[in-house]
Amino acid sequence: MRTIFKIAKTELRDLFYSPIAWLILIIFTFQTGMLFSGMISDIVRSQSMGGRGANLTLSIFGGQRGLFVAVQSYLYLYIPLLTMGLMSRELGSGSIKLLYSSPITNAQIILGKYCAMLIYGLILVGVLLVYGIYGICTIENMDIPVFLTGLLGVYLLLCAYVSIGLFMSSLTSYQIVAAVGTLAVLAVLTYVKGMWQSVPFVREVTYWFGMTGRSDNFMFGMICSEDVLYFVVVVMLFLLMTIIRMQARRQKVSWLTSLGKYAGVWGIAVVLAFVSSRPVFKCYYDATYTKSNTLTPNSQDIINKLKGGLTITTYVNILDKYNWVGYPREYNNDIRRFEQYTRFKPEIKMKYVLYYDTIKNDYLERAFPGMSYEEKAKKVIEMEKLNPEKILTPEQIRAKIDLRTTEGNRTVRLLERESGEKTFLRLYDDREIFPSESEISAALKRMVMTLPTIGFLSGHGERETDRPGDRNYCMFTHLPMLRQALVNQGFNYKDVTLDREIPKDINILVIAEMREAMTEVEKVNFDKYVARGGNLVIIGEPGRQGAMGAVMEPFGVKLVDGFLIQPEKPKDPEEEKKDNKDLAPFAGFVAQKQPIDLIVTQPTNEAVELSYVFGYMRPYYVAAMPTAAGLEYTTDKGFDVVPLFMSDSTCWNELENTDIVDQEVVYNPAVGEVQKSYPLALALSRKMGEREQKVIVLGDADCLSDGELTRGRSPLWTANSVIIQASFFWLSDGEVPIDVRRPYPIDRKLFVGETGAEVLNYALLGGFPGLLLFLSLFIWLRRRGR
Repeated sequence: MRTIFKIAKTELRDLFYSPIAWLILIIFTFQTGMLFSGMISDIVRSQSMGGRGANLTLSIFGGQRGLFVAVQSYLYLYIPLLTMGLMSRELGSGSIKLLYSSPITNAQIILGKYCAMLIYGLILVGVLLVYGIYGICTIENMDIPVFLTGLLGVYLLLCAYVSIGLFMSSLTSYQIVAAVGTLAVLAVLTYVKGMWQSVPFVREVTYWFGMTGRSDNFMFGMICSEDVLYFVVVVMLFLLMTIIRMQARRQKVSWLTSLGKYAGVWGIAVVLAFVSSRPVFKCYYDATYTKSNTLTPNSQDIINKLKGGLTITTYVNILDKYNWVGYPREYNNDIRRFEQYTRFKPEIKMKYVLYYDTIKNDYLERAFPGMSYEEKAKKVIEMEKLNPEKILTPEQIRAKIDLRTTEGNRTVRLLERESGEKTFLRLYDDREIFPSESEISAALKRMVMTLPTIGFLSGHGERETDRPGDRNYCMFTHLPMLRQALVNQGFNYKDVTLDREIPKDINILVIAEMREAMTEVEKVNFDKYVARGGNLVIIGEPGRQGAMGAVMEPFGVKLVDGFLIQPEKPKDPEEEKKDNKDLAPFAGFVAQKQPIDLIVTQPTNEAVELSYVFGYMRPYYVAAMPTAAGLEYTTDKGFDVVPLFMSDSTCWNELENTDIVDQEVVYNPAVGEVQKSYPLALALSRKMGEREQKVIVLGDADCLSDGELTRGRSPLWTANSVIIQASFFWLSDGEVPIDVRRPYPIDRKLFVGETGAEVLNYALLGGFPGLLLFLSLFIWLRRRGR
């Protein structure tokens, strides 16, 4: 070790006597300082405008665009310049012969020079540590473990780059060639991740050796044993190859012997790569305060109940628009999507079945007009270079599993336990496409316990659930590609009638806009359901007061006559703000932009307390209710009543006109129109023995219809689907949708003003680099004087 230390000390002295080390350090300090001060200035500017951040530690230092992420690209360029002369200088000048003639081993030479670069790397990391100290002093409750984890990721990446540069420097006496060679190897390690992904074992190895994204987990505050071992293996691999190369130069061994040594080193690295990538051997440490890289406790509880093996089979229709999910080249990426689950259940197995069958795909229709499905499949196989022998025909896939009825032959995953329980996990037509923790955990929970069953009443002209349509509730209930559909959130559903008693397995009964009143027999069965404490969702609509009166009467609720009108000219915004704080962000805006019978609203504070999901609409999203009826209620039926949504206080119930397009609509109290803030949705509850009966009443049925859920109402940001999730979360006593909330970030404020940000900018762009420049000149002049 003493010899290694002496070599490292000598190398460091030579390094800092050269201008390249100082130049890189100064440029690195200037670049990182410019980036860091710019981030601080942006946050200060945002705070001065009333903004309040969250996860400031990740935003500034890690995440997707933090300081450490940018530093990785800087190292990619700097390290080759630093390492290009480590051995090339010795080889070119002939000083290597002096080292060979001394009692120093090749390993000592290599390790000494490598340690020198590691110490220089610590200096670069020290620059970043200065920014961390500043963050500790200025960020409210800075998440220090996240910062340190990101710093570790940067340093491990630097160690890997240095080992590669050292090896390339040992191959040639030309420093420029060594630098270019280092960049070439780094490029290979960047792109090898996507090579030979169709070959089962080879893809495991090439994907593992890919350096792209290897430090991403560190940037997000997660330490995984696989990532740490990756950097250790890469460093040891290239250091050992460097030693082998120097031994070949020193002892003039045959190329076959050297090749055998290289092969042995690579063989060990490949074995370690394969073993360390197995889920059962992985260890994790989530450094974040909110544990954002780890499944929430509710999901972990579900995993713990999931005893035995679990197989996830992805059925990929190669004619589907999401066919790429199951292609061999995506295998490793797809595995990573379930890594949070394999962390707690490493025995999860992934399988893929590729087939083709009838499906609507507009892209393929345009690309191959007039072709049959078989002809299109052949084109896709040819373009994607798939193995045609592994693509099942329609007859073969239908014999295995028929996906036509429930899934429409879309790409879908089937989750299957060893004990036989099965359920589907789908892809969705939104920006995220893939299921989140909420949907995955809901699917797993379906296999380990009985989840709530929702009954949709039919027989009185209610909204239909079995077919799409602007008026119907197909999306609401079971549309596979809608993330918020009840079946994708863990609920079961079925249609029911009142000609007999409601089945015992029905936990929630939905009555959506009855057009005909119940018969006496039906009323008896309905009353029995209410008497047993069954939960309900009662959805009204203007003009249905008569048919739905008997349904709402037991709860002390009724629909107000007429439909609500939102006036075109609202009150003064300040006055409106006093009347209704919940709608303050939209005062003076909504009514001027939208039809006057469209009621735009946000959840009340009481609604957010009742079901946290309602809070997702705050502060920017709204619920849009076209042609809604107001609600009136009393509390003499024994129910506690909570208004979930309220109209603007300038609304009134229009009784005179039904045509609001061609006729002028004017508030007329003489005919019974009343201008006030009307409840649009209510939550009722009462104790019944050991359980609580819960009822949701809505004054508008269209707000949950297929037509409204797919309609854009620019410039408004509507989120009517939140009503579904929030309401049924409360009605199911919090069973589903799965509660995946995490602790709220505590690093939300930066204690820096505009003056402080300006001072920091001058210090990091001028003072800090200037100090290093002065130090470098001082050392250079002192050395020259000697």
